[in-house]
Amino acid sequence: MPAHRHRHDPSKTLVGFRVGDVRYAIAIGDIREICNPLAIVALPHAPAAVQGVADYRGEVIPVIDLRVRFGLPEVEPSRRIKWVVVRVDGHSLALVVDQMIGVFGTSGGELRPAPALGGGEEMRGIEGVTTHAEGLVFVVESGAFRDLTSRLALPSRLAEGLLAGEAKVERS
Repeated sequence: MPAHRHRHDPSKTLVGFRVGDVRYAIAIGDIREICNPLAIVALPHAPAAVQGVADYRGEVIPVIDLRVRFGLPEVEPSRRIKWVVVRVDGHSLALVVDQMIGVFGTSGGELRPAPALGGGEEMRGIEGVTTHAEGLVFVVESGAFRDLTSRLALPSRLAEGLLAGEAKVERS
């Protein structure tokens, strides 16, 4: 007899996680997978929040540490730390979070606007606020990480030259 599969609850539209003492969430439709951290290769001249890149299922993806992005101190590695792999403009990237909370909805209400708190709002990319069992949850818009990682995908000058047929191989 085939195993009974639980159907997705359409009222559960957010996946929650913690970064420091603050609860955040991201739209479930933006998430590709939640996984344990993989090996990372550091990139020179990458923004501070970009730990590097990882080979994720054959795709090289940038890895963004949300603790650094949100100005929090580093913590010791633990089993609770997870990667939330999201799709942004057709590309995947991993968000490093301290702990997963779970899947939930907005309890039938719409997202409330986040309060204007001054500097750093653009770094968080807060789309709105909702409540969950333990209190307020800030909903992050995954596109907020587009600018942070877009510079990593720019072709090098050598690659541009090869594509244009201008590169020459020098021999000694």
